[in-house]
Amino acid sequence: MARNANDDGGGDDTSFNFSWKMFTSWDYLIGNPETADNKFASITTSFKEAIVEEQESRKEENIHLTRFLRVLANFLALCTLAGSGYLIFFVVRRSQKFALEGLENYGWWERNEVNMVMSLLGMFCPTLFDVISSLENYHPRIALRWQLGRIFALFLGNLYTFIIALMDEINLKLEEEKIVKYNMTIWEASLYNGTVPENSTAPPIQVDPADVPRGPCWETMVGQEFVRLTVSDTMTTYITILIGDFLRAVFVRFFNYCWCWDLEYGFPSYSEFDISGNVLGLIFNQGMIWMGSFYAPCLPAINVFRLHTSMYLQCWAVMCCNVPQERVFKASRSNNFYMAMLLFILFLSTLPAVYTIVSIPPSFDCGPFSGKTRMFEVISETLEHDFPSWFGKVFGYASNPGLILPFILLMVLSIYYLNATSKSYKEANLELKKKLQSVRNR
Repeated sequence: MARNANDDGGGDDTSFNFSWKMFTSWDYLIGNPETADNKFASITTSFKEAIVEEQESRKEENIHLTRFLRVLANFLALCTLAGSGYLIFFVVRRSQKFALEGLENYGWWERNEVNMVMSLLGMFCPTLFDVISSLENYHPRIALRWQLGRIFALFLGNLYTFIIALMDEINLKLEEEKIVKYNMTIWEASLYNGTVPENSTAPPIQVDPADVPRGPCWETMVGQEFVRLTVSDTMTTYITILIGDFLRAVFVRFFNYCWCWDLEYGFPSYSEFDISGNVLGLIFNQGMIWMGSFYAPCLPAINVFRLHTSMYLQCWAVMCCNVPQERVFKASRSNNFYMAMLLFILFLSTLPAVYTIVSIPPSFDCGPFSGKTRMFEVISETLEHDFPSWFGKVFGYASNPGLILPFILLMVLSIYYLNATSKSYKEANLELKKKLQSVRNR
């Protein structure tokens, strides 16, 4: 089917690009002056993008030197990613040591060292990647995708290193639970003088709840870590805007008249508003919320408050402190790239939660899953006791691997066929343009 849908096509999508922009870009139905100004700015930006595209297509470069610089840039980026992951793993191990010795013996930095290190890495490593990307001499759109891919790998690697380190902490909590259960057995036996009567009619012994041994709740610990990470990331964003944008703009604005060089067009200049970087930050923040909301149900509410405040703060920074990016490109072609990254992080953010639901036993005396061997057992119990019997049978048939695997295979084949069909339609449109141009030139 995909082969039959594929038609050989051709055509040039960039013929007379500047002429089309010059004579067909304006909308003569515009009657609002503000809309006209926005349209004028849009046309100007489109001309800049077209000029950059034309310059990149005519650029000549030394292929051997370019390959060497690109290999060197990728090596430096991999070293940065590996170093950031090792640093987070080392800091998490230090925090576990501090927790065993008692956090009350340490200061504020030791208690929040993991979250602050992750926030600082997210602040400075993208700038380092930007410096590294200058060695590669890619097309601006390709350079943007490499830059975003590296930042995405940094954020995701740091987050998964954080999760893996938390798994070690969870295992320590589970070992501590075994000790608490043993101590509770001894404590209950001591209440009844070494024996617990089964059919005793004596009144129960009144015990202060504060005296009952309680086990460590690892779900609460994980939720607290995600809340701390969200709060520290929010504070880092605010501090970056106030110090990196506002104070930098104030320095450039008032010291430009008495400095040795032009601060506005030289170093440090005004900071550029990085649209792509901010979009990537939102994607990473959304993935972090998806991953942590299972352990901290109030985390989405905290994130909504954070997004509202950061929106107004960044709007103020854009209007007062930032300038547009110097290099222009057709950023609209990267929309599918952003959506693919969001879909990918949605998949990856559900893996830790699914792993804990299926593999890790819940805490025995806290949480809605206490008393269960695994968290997913509540699904079968709910189907058995709260739903009709026919619904449980239908759900059992629907969850049968013999039905799920063919359905997944059908979806994969459908996606492949639709992708091939869309490519054939695109090639057919280019072929139609080619025929129209040939008819026009006759």
